[in-house]
Amino acid sequence: MNIKNALLAATVLVASPVLAQAQPITGLYIGGGGGVNFLQNEKVVGSSLPAPGAPAHLIFQPGWVGVGSLGYGIGNGIRMEIEGDFRTNHPRSSYPVRSSSDGSEVKYGAMFNALYDFDLIGISGYGVAPYLGLGAGWSHNKLHGLSIADGASTVHINSEADVAAFQGIAGVAVPLNSITPGLAMTVEYRLMEEPGSSKYNSVAVTPTGNFGTRTKLVNDVNHSVMVGLRYALNTPEPAAAVVVPPPVAALAPQPAPSRSYLLFFDWDKSNLSSRAQQIIADAAQNAQRVQYTRIDVTGNADLTGTHEYNMALSRRRADVVAAELEHDGVARAAINVIAAGDTKPLIPTAEGVREPQNRRVEIVIH
Repeated sequence: MNIKNALLAATVLVASPVLAQAQPITGLYIGGGGGVNFLQNEKVVGSSLPAPGAPAHLIFQPGWVGVGSLGYGIGNGIRMEIEGDFRTNHPRSSYPVRSSSDGSEVKYGAMFNALYDFDLIGISGYGVAPYLGLGAGWSHNKLHGLSIADGASTVHINSEADVAAFQGIAGVAVPLNSITPGLAMTVEYRLMEEPGSSKYNSVAVTPTGNFGTRTKLVNDVNHSVMVGLRYALNTPEPAAAVVVPPPVAALAPQPAPSRSYLLFFDWDKSNLSSRAQQIIADAAQNAQRVQYTRIDVTGNADLTGTHEYNMALSRRRADVVAAELEHDGVARAAINVIAAGDTKPLIPTAEGVREPQNRRVEIVIH
């Protein structure tokens, strides 16, 4: 597998019809992660190598990878970031000639990445936000203590090289808002490739003496699997539920006035907080006192999703509130559930903007 295959896979996923509007990050964020790095077999080429007619292939043990990044989200799913990374692997053996298992190949690099977050219908409700990305940059490779031998002569490599590097990224982010707003856990796969060959100074030890030479490593491809954390710096705190006080009753006898209550929800959520449950209980108790004839429960959503998705989300919110009213003693036949989607924003915004005041359910007692 190489970087061309990764680009093709990313193109297929971007074109897939199941992809909906992205879950946006707006402003600065920081991230970091670590995991396991698998370095593919590398071909070693050099005129002074043992058995020069058949180049050696180094086989590496699984190693380690660490990445730190600083990024900026535009707000429509597109993110740009710079990263610093570290990878290390130790050789296990080589073929057709043997090598020692000592030594290491260490990489320090810097990348510029472009990423896109997706909102997959049916998954976003669980808080899972998949993303894809491509990166380009530089890698500083350091070989230490590598040796390839056939019993008569040995080539030792202790050298460094700077090369261009490219990568493809595929991952998912799971929000950890219960810990702090803006925090998410990430799980990633990265394919990093250094195209062409890397040239290193080496020393050939032969029965006739030692001499300096040049050795090339070809096919430097890394597969990294990582777990990490990402934090968006300017994520707003969730809005608290607000109850609208009932109007003051007129002195002259007149029909009982309507009572209205507002409950607000976290982004893309339909679950009730303990405060929201208390407001619904108050509404149900007050409805009994004013001898209601009908209770309208209207769900609303902000403009961060498609209109179809927002209509379904507002319906789920209204259904949850209606079920809680019934649990608190209101007759189900008297409850009128309405899904307004994103058609009645309390605060007018452009599409794609998260507005807490628009993620609400209104209870009106008639």
